[in-house]
Amino acid sequence: MSDAWKNRVIDILKENTNGLTISELKDLAGTTRHTVSIALAELKGEGKISIRKIGMAKLHYLDDIKDDNAKV
Repeated sequence: MSDAWKNRVIDILKENTNGLTISELKDLAGTTRHTVSIALAELKGEGKISIRKIGMAKLHYLDDIKDDNAKV
C-alpha cells in the first residue's frame, strides 16, 4: 500500500474528529472502498486508528500520533 493513501486517510481523520465510515472516507479521499479498507487495516495494525462499532456502522478515529523524533 502506498504511504500516500495512508497519509491521505490520516489527514481526513484529523479534520473529522467525530469519526467516519469507510464510505465517507472513500468519498472524501476520492478513491475506492478497497483502497481505503487496506489503508485502514494497515493504520489499525500500526496502532494509529481506533474503530468504534455503532449498529451496523464502524466509525474510524485517529488516535493521538506522537512524533517519534520528539523529545520528552
